[in-house]
Parts: sequence; structure tokens; C-alpha cells
Amino acid sequence: MSTREKRIGIRELKSTLSECVRQVRAGRTIVVTDHGQPVARIIPEAASLSERVEALRKSGAIAWSGRRLGPARPAGKVRGTKTIADLVVENRE
Repeated sequence: MSTREKRIGIRELKSTLSECVRQVRAGRTIVVTDHGQPVARIIPEAASLSERVEALRKSGAIAWSGRRLGPARPAGKVRGTKTIADLVVENRE
């Protein structure tokens, strides 16, 4: 746990929510615990997508090499002339 991270129980969070939000706004991360076990993390809102991805990577929530993914392969083929969208609409009717 870093110095910018604070652990707080659910009951205490409920009673000091405004103060916790001020701390998060100032850059602190708050780890919410239930009976001493971490259950949630409140992190400052990042300005850009790259900052959000980096925050998730640092927290251990994701693992990413930074490389772009290649094109996805189709999951299956449709026989005939109808598209998958046509089949979905038809099935909903």
C-alpha cells in the first residue's frame, strides 16, 4: 500500500463520504474494506483514456502490453444471403 492509498471500512466510509471524496479529488486512492478484506478501490478520475488505462494497470486490475490488438476473426459464418443483423431481427419478431 502506497502513501497515497488509504484503507477504510464500509461503515467509516458511509459516515465520512464527503471527506473521502475530497481526498480522492486531491489524488489519493481509497481502498474500501469489509471485515478487513479489500472489496473496492476509489481512484481519482483520470482526464484521458491513456491515463485511465495506466491507472488500471498500476492497480493490477488489467495487464496490457501497450500494443494494439489485431483484427478479430469472425465467430461464425451465415449461410444464405441474410446478414446476422437480419437473423437477429427475425428472431426477435
